[in-house]
Amino acid sequence: MRARTFERVAKSLIELENLNKSYSGGGGSLHVLHDVNLRIDEGELVSIMGSSGSGKSTLLNILGILDGYDSGRYTLDGTLIQDLSERRAALFRNRFIGFVFQSFNLLPFKTALENVALPLYYQGVARRQRQRLAAEYLERVGLADRAEHLPGELSGGQKQRVAVARALITKPRLVLADEPTGALDSQTSYQLMDLLEQINAEGITIVIVTHEADIAARTRRKIELRDGQVVAQ
Repeated sequence: MRARTFERVAKSLIELENLNKSYSGGGGSLHVLHDVNLRIDEGELVSIMGSSGSGKSTLLNILGILDGYDSGRYTLDGTLIQDLSERRAALFRNRFIGFVFQSFNLLPFKTALENVALPLYYQGVARRQRQRLAAEYLERVGLADRAEHLPGELSGGQKQRVAVARALITKPRLVLADEPTGALDSQTSYQLMDLLEQINAEGITIVIVTHEADIAARTRRKIELRDGQVVAQ
């Protein structure tokens, strides 16, 4: 009798169906995303590429529930993301999604430790536990010795590692990174990608918006946007 073989079926984390997004202003309407259809499976490491104005940042904002859409469907882990109240959207973001931005978005008057701990503050975690976990995540990204430094005392690469630690501290299933290497030199960019690959190997889904071909080449799948449409994935 032939032995039965089983294949692991990939689980969809993100599904977009005929998604459209427009912005109004200046006496007209700008159609930014056109009938976008996209699927990203749990555990993937993907990049979104496109020229300026292609819609990639708008798409990332929609995925991160920072912006709404006009028509179509966005399903995140089986939940339809549509017309959420700001409170529910914030709750979803805080417990499900980690963000990494090109400009780091660190509070300049708070230490690295305090910046990393901030998402836990909004979750109501006790101060002592917040600090303990933040210290653990700073150690994980190689910055335990910079815990008490302010952002102004850190290099660009160190700031981005603090931002990654902050994104991870809530144990998100999805990390969205918007041009995370845009303000870094090549060597530091590759070190950051090494870190993101390690995180992805633990099962966390990572979506990176980038215009850098060498960074996109480090991901397992490239999604290309042109004039608001997916032309390759």
